[in-house]
Amino acid sequence: MEKDQRIVIVGAGAFGLGTALRLKEEGYKSVTILDRSVPPVPDGSSNDISRIIRFDYGDPIYAEIAKEAFDLWKTPDYKEAFHQAPCMWVCQDGTPEQPVQPRAHEYSEKTKRVLTEMGQEWVPVNSVEEAKQHFPKLTGRLATTGFDGFYNTSAGWADAGLACARLTSRCASAGVSFITGPNGHVEEFEKHQDGSIKSVRTKSGRVEGDHFIISTGAWTASLIPSWNSMLAAGQVVGYLRLTPEEVTELRDVPIYFNFSTGFFAFPPHEPTGYLKVACHGFGYTRSDTSVTSAPPGSAVASQANYIPPRRTKATHIRVDGSIPTVSTQREEADSKYIVGSWQRKLSGELLSKWKFPTQFRERFQGEVFTGDGSRGGPERRELTAHEIDTFGAALRAASSRHSKI
Repeated sequence: MEKDQRIVIVGAGAFGLGTALRLKEEGYKSVTILDRSVPPVPDGSSNDISRIIRFDYGDPIYAEIAKEAFDLWKTPDYKEAFHQAPCMWVCQDGTPEQPVQPRAHEYSEKTKRVLTEMGQEWVPVNSVEEAKQHFPKLTGRLATTGFDGFYNTSAGWADAGLACARLTSRCASAGVSFITGPNGHVEEFEKHQDGSIKSVRTKSGRVEGDHFIISTGAWTASLIPSWNSMLAAGQVVGYLRLTPEEVTELRDVPIYFNFSTGFFAFPPHEPTGYLKVACHGFGYTRSDTSVTSAPPGSAVASQANYIPPRRTKATHIRVDGSIPTVSTQREEADSKYIVGSWQRKLSGELLSKWKFPTQFRERFQGEVFTGDGSRGGPERRELTAHEIDTFGAALRAASSRHSKI
């Protein structure tokens, strides 16, 4: 493939930035990133105070790629953003009041097998008491009956927003061009007769190129046919403001992830004093007259200070049961495979992993997504009219506050 051809990447998140840098390192001369916002993109998934960095996965290929990424995170390029810390993974039985992922134990066992086959060490944790012996700061209830878990010291977390800011700087230094604002807000593609893309139409014009790479995350379905392979769902994330004393007290807690409930928590983020907790679940959706599931077209505040009541209760229970002191991307590794797929250099199972999924084209849109066992908690559900109104009011208030800053 000619190195002087124009490559246009739509999306300035971790995948878009990492792919752009990889292409420049391989000698491609013209690489341009389009996005409506300057990275780190305010409402993009890549912009946050923390993301888990680990290779504890039940899929051996994914685990190998994640291990490759973990090793990259430990290099000097990410010294400011990466914090190595143990990560504990647990499972538990469900109750009528607290439904859980029924395949969590199965997924946990599969993950441990993959780690063993990779030659990676992991430490079994067979009870709540053992968990507290390993990590005395975890003095809460932790889980209901049926507790089982393990932890891996080859893990950590990254300040995602900071990492993307540093990656943006590296891209700029390497010669990547950025087009943002209305000029970079892509609305649709213009195509040749054979269906290939010849240009992108933005809010204020058009950008031509020879090759186009779409790295738009949850917005992908608004630009290209997704064939029922993706769904934009809201997830609950909480940020607890700690006192300086609490930050010091909880500095050495592990990353804690419950496969069964989906609840997970990080060590404190010292620059902000926040403790982040969240639920890796099936989320919330909002149906409308459109068949496309994607986020809004304009940037919105990521923190609207509202959580649906049932999830508020569940999150409170899990924080209280995990960290009582409070109660009282991989992108560079992934980009290698993205570029390899685009260059038609991947083969076998790797090629199938990076192939755009079309097998769900005839799937009923309302079909329940069950996942692979790594997402916990209750099934995905629709937001009620009251919740939608409350979200809207919270977002308007947040936007008003931001506009005055």
